[in-house]
Amino acid sequence: MPGPDILFVIAQSVSQGRKAGIATAMGLCSGITVHTTAAAVGISAVLHQSAFAFQMVKYAGACYLLYLAWKALKEDDGGLSGRAIPRRNLKSLYKKGILMNVLNPKVSLFFLALLPQFVSPGAGRIPLQMVLLGLIFMIQAFAVFSVVSILAGILSEKIRAYSNLGRYVNKVKAGIFLLLGIRLALSEGSSGM
Repeated sequence: MPGPDILFVIAQSVSQGRKAGIATAMGLCSGITVHTTAAAVGISAVLHQSAFAFQMVKYAGACYLLYLAWKALKEDDGGLSGRAIPRRNLKSLYKKGILMNVLNPKVSLFFLALLPQFVSPGAGRIPLQMVLLGLIFMIQAFAVFSVVSILAGILSEKIRAYSNLGRYVNKVKAGIFLLLGIRLALSEGSSGM
């Protein structure tokens, strides 16, 4: 099952086109820099050890996803009904991507669990090594997200040929965000694993 980041990129690309998906991907990847920096300086370890901090970030992320679901229901069909695509605010999508990634505590735990395995402790400069590994991860994530954006953008062009499908896209997008928000809020993942 694709994670929330991929689903978020797909939803934005299908409803608003590939440029919107790529702007979202850039935001998500910018959020990775926050998690990389946090892991490098040890903040993720604090989040990992504090059940309260983990829960607060988790619930903030779930609330944000529920907010995105509500916003998706309020959007027009993004041109999928055959009308011209409305002008999209790529800066806003970029910011949404950052916020979605930063508010996902599982990403910080992923970095806390993954990066140290590839760090050479004898070489010193552990934070620098972790930042470099985070940068490599961010580059590959952007490549994957971009390919997904392009493919989902092509799918949205095909959907435009069927004007009756366009009105359902935002409902599906809202449903995805709603399920992701509920899943995050109810997930058993906690600190101290």
